[in-house]
Amino acid sequence: MAWTDEVIRAARPGPASTVGISEGPSLLIAGPTGTGKTHQAYGAIRALLTARVRLRWEAVTAADLYARLRPRSGHDTERDLQSLARSPLLLLDDLGAAKNSEWTEELTYRLINHRYDHLLPTLITTNLPIAELRAALGDRVASRLAEMTERVILTGPDRRRQRST
Repeated sequence: MAWTDEVIRAARPGPASTVGISEGPSLLIAGPTGTGKTHQAYGAIRALLTARVRLRWEAVTAADLYARLRPRSGHDTERDLQSLARSPLLLLDDLGAAKNSEWTEELTYRLINHRYDHLLPTLITTNLPIAELRAALGDRVASRLAEMTERVILTGPDRRRQRST
């Protein structure tokens, strides 16, 4: 995958013949449900690890992100947001699948904006057609995604439904 090659080129030498990433390109994988977006995203992470790129990474679905950051007593949601925002590599799965509100739009903007400003590699999957991202995520997020990501569009039938029949 061209994206993994770009991340590897941006990596810095590390100990024991490994390399580490501190910045790099981002990738948006879009397509209908069941076309293998999440599988491809994890495959890209595996390819980086196989190439001996040393990295800390986190993966979260958009719905779980919002659940994790929902304000509640005794929990520092700001620290959780900053942990995700600063992760050397973040997989944000199913962006646009959760119900949108001003609050989710603000959180998404803060997360994407931090990663955009600091050139942190981000893998994003979405079921939304590219043309619908702006309406679903807001102008500020869509604009940053347009600039910071390479896009891959997957097509085809829902592979999960094919397996169950």
